[in-house]
Amino acid sequence: MSVAIVMGSKSDYPMVQKTEQVLKDFDVPFTTKILSAHRTPEETWAFAVKAEENGVELFIAVAGMAAHLAGSLAAYTILPVIGVPMKSDTLSGWDSLLSTVQMPPGVPVATVGINGMENAALLAVQILSLKYPDYKEKLRKYKRNMKEKVIKDGKEIEEK
Repeated sequence: MSVAIVMGSKSDYPMVQKTEQVLKDFDVPFTTKILSAHRTPEETWAFAVKAEENGVELFIAVAGMAAHLAGSLAAYTILPVIGVPMKSDTLSGWDSLLSTVQMPPGVPVATVGINGMENAALLAVQILSLKYPDYKEKLRKYKRNMKEKVIKDGKEIEEK
């Protein structure tokens, strides 16, 4: 396994499926777990400290509201942690974003935008490509396909 996707609650799973799909598209092995920084702190700690020996190479942590999951994982590991703040009803995700991005010195968390599920997966692939060169060509192809789609879409609009 390379990537551990960890979400704070089952309600996050519909969004997490977007991350899973991108990782599947790039043939990146992953596991998905529900762990809570607040409701299952011992289990979160145990998963984080044993992650490296269990084959985890990086984390994608998805959480809303107080959003301490990414920071909790980062406190217990030297593996990269990508935080995905989730949109909340209360503050539209600003609470999640600030909780995820405002980490103290020495406990870094790479943070993508609110509900940035696809970008979290792509950042994970980019990080893994440093160790696994096969991912580099897949990323190049992905970028070429994005470029070609934008050019095609532009031509369709111009022709109207």
